[in-house]
Amino acid sequence: MNSLLVINSSARTTRSITRQLTARFAAAWIKRHPDSEVIDRDLGAQPVPPISHDWIAAAFADPAGHTPEMRAALAVSDALIDEHFRATAIVVGVPMYNFGMPAQMKAYIDQIIRVGRTFNFNDADPAHPYEPLVPSKPLVIITSKGVGGYEPGGPFAQQNFLEPHLETVFSFIGLSDIAFVRVAFEEAKDERFQQSLADAERKIDELAGRIATAPNLAIA
Repeated sequence: MNSLLVINSSARTTRSITRQLTARFAAAWIKRHPDSEVIDRDLGAQPVPPISHDWIAAAFADPAGHTPEMRAALAVSDALIDEHFRATAIVVGVPMYNFGMPAQMKAYIDQIIRVGRTFNFNDADPAHPYEPLVPSKPLVIITSKGVGGYEPGGPFAQQNFLEPHLETVFSFIGLSDIAFVRVAFEEAKDERFQQSLADAERKIDELAGRIATAPNLAIA
């Protein structure tokens, strides 16, 4: 069965551009895969806990020796990671907050970057010390910013710590087939924003079609 993992991280439950666009992608996905599963992971409405001392101790311990307390400490992480393995494709909505990702998205990232589950150390190859464990699949990342110029080559690109961070961590675990969809000028709400939103909607529709017909196609 095809499965789409939809991750929303905006603190806004209404008036969220990224939520609007992840919903558009999900609708296009369901139209093409009417019998597919949609996994809804809403970090804005239901934030995941930050990792803790007990989480770290359990994550780096031999799973064969996990106590019930260790398994409980990793239960949320296991559930989140299982969703990545189950998904056929993933769409993530992430607004830029203070030049980076929302705190709830960072907590989520910390929960899914886990040795033995999503990556392993690779001592045999010093040039590649880490081995990703999540099978490759299309990942669409939708971002929104209050103003323009944060896109690659833009005048404020060096202040965009959101997209490089997301690309690094998802690629690290094996999800390197990434396409970015960007909306800018959200605070202005003028013709620049309307054009940016229309461009994003067209790209989402195009990506949904491409992934539906060739799910292993590189989309970046």
